[in-house]
Formats: sequence, structure tokens, C-alpha cells
Amino acid sequence: MEKSCLRCGVEMQLLRRTRIQLGQTGWVLGDLPNLLAGGLPVEIYDCPVCGKLEFFRGEDILADTGDGIAQRKCPQCGQMHDMDYPKCPYCRYKYE
Repeated sequence: MEKSCLRCGVEMQLLRRTRIQLGQTGWVLGDLPNLLAGGLPVEIYDCPVCGKLEFFRGEDILADTGDGIAQRKCPQCGQMHDMDYPKCPYCRYKYE
């Protein structure tokens, strides 16, 4: 499903699928309430033009997260690859 940026209208790219922790740390019980609260599955999208981030609820998204490394789409060849690469491993496009 295509998601467009509300600011500039450009197609947003999936940055990561993860869970956001819902609880909070308490003074008396420490991290126990935080651990028992569970997590909310979310998809995080990034606008490549203005940098806006948007969070969307996911169903059960942990099954297809793979190794958990954030992905980016190369603007030159369109292939998805790990975000920690300084250049595209497919076409060698260099990010500035």
C-alpha cells in the first residue's frame, strides 16, 4: 500500500517494522509494569524529500522483520538494501 507524505506528496519509504514498548518504569516495581505491558507493532515510514517520519499500526509484523536492520530504497535503481551501507550494493549509487 502506497503512503504519501502529507507535507510534500512524495511516496514515503518503509524505514522499519518494529514494536514500540507501551509500559512505563515505576518507582516501586521498576521495569516490571513496562515488561508486562507488551508492545505495539508499528511500521515506520520516512519521506526521502522532507525527512518526515510517520508511524502506522501493524498487525503482527515481527514475523517478516528479518534481521531487524532498517532498509532504504535506492533512488537510482530502486532496489531495497540495508540502510547502513554508504552506497547502493547493486548499482553503487553513493549517498551524500
